[in-house]
Amino acid sequence: MSRSWAAAAAGLLAVLGITLAATAGPGQDEPPQHATGGPPPMGWSSWSFLREHPTAAGIEAQARAMKSSGLAAAGYRYVNLDDFWMACNRYGPEVDAYGRWIPDRTTFPDGIAAVARQVHAEGLKFGIYLTPGIPENAVREDTKIEGTSRTAAQIAMTSVPEMNYNCGHMYAINYATPAGQDYIVGWADQLASWGVDYVKLDGVGSWDIPDVRAWSAALRQTGRPMVLELSNSLAISRAAQWSALADGWRSGADVECYDCEVSGTSYPLTSWADVLTRFDAVADWQPHGGPHGWNDEDSLEVGNGADDGLTMPERQSMMALWSLASSPLILGTDLTRLNAADLALLTNRAVIAVDQDGIAARRVIDHGSEQVFVKRQPDGTWYAGVFNTGTTTRRTFRVSLAQLGIAGAVRGADLWTGRSLGIVRGSYTVTVAPGGVSLISARPAVATTG
Repeated sequence: MSRSWAAAAAGLLAVLGITLAATAGPGQDEPPQHATGGPPPMGWSSWSFLREHPTAAGIEAQARAMKSSGLAAAGYRYVNLDDFWMACNRYGPEVDAYGRWIPDRTTFPDGIAAVARQVHAEGLKFGIYLTPGIPENAVREDTKIEGTSRTAAQIAMTSVPEMNYNCGHMYAINYATPAGQDYIVGWADQLASWGVDYVKLDGVGSWDIPDVRAWSAALRQTGRPMVLELSNSLAISRAAQWSALADGWRSGADVECYDCEVSGTSYPLTSWADVLTRFDAVADWQPHGGPHGWNDEDSLEVGNGADDGLTMPERQSMMALWSLASSPLILGTDLTRLNAADLALLTNRAVIAVDQDGIAARRVIDHGSEQVFVKRQPDGTWYAGVFNTGTTTRRTFRVSLAQLGIAGAVRGADLWTGRSLGIVRGSYTVTVAPGGVSLISARPAVATTG
């Protein structure tokens, strides 16, 4: 999540971060040791739909719907609680005896661990949201740092604010003292005790590399596999560090169309203009995604029909682009009122397989309203997406196999319908609706003898 003032605040922190980035962390970046150990995560996040009003009952309802709808059986497993779960007062997040955020007891009366247990009871995984730093309340109360004789006031850099979109009032941590890392270890141990499987660290910029390093090490030492996701609009110049320290990283700003929303609702969730910003992001970040971690294109806003803010062809395109990028497929829609046509898109196993191969597609054509992305499987199968990014006219595109990097004849198939395209030689021609996509697989055509 983000706010309109986030960019300005981030600029201020970037200046201050010259000092922070040089501050010693818990050690040099280690080789990637990620929690996922497999394909990009699939699931749901509360931010797009529930927004500032998550509750225990609301999260548990989404978990039940994920299972009953068939989404869980198709691979969607994470149920992620985003911002606004913590209690706040005039000095920011309220804290426990060790300076860690505490849940809002009005909306989470039995605490976060109880919600995680309910999610796990559905056979699913549970995620939670945090931002870097230490709360002002911890410093005011000079809370202890668990397992040490140190206190919050001894590790807080009170002249350096940290980004927090909800409560505010967070300070940077001085990692020059081991107690700084001890504080994050205490946090990570508590998350593990709650049953957390996924951590979204928001408000992160290049100045927060010491924090990311601290969280990466702290989560590993718990012994509990937890995905570490970084958000948002991360610097591509730091891609090697994000890759070494985390499982996923947001390549852009929020995909939600905040300016489009009807008063009192979170609908429409996005717009075609917001989705269009991802085409360049997918192309630019392609070299940095893969088995070591995922280029995250933000929430997949498919599931609620017209309330998604997209036409049906545009919803197909969003799912196709995310899948070609091998982005995490984290839904932002209301799973308790799924549109049947959208559900068919989301559970299309052939398209999900495009995402789950973990290979980031490269853009080979970017001309006018035509964009083409392609990737090749180890077995020689190619996946290609031909997009019509225009909004008014059906377009017919003639795509050369050589442009895709394919030599020889191939046997094509439409991944949405499973329909065979027969043997394709030299080029293929396809007509695409406005905002739509043709998503195909192409396998080498093997000559037969007889």
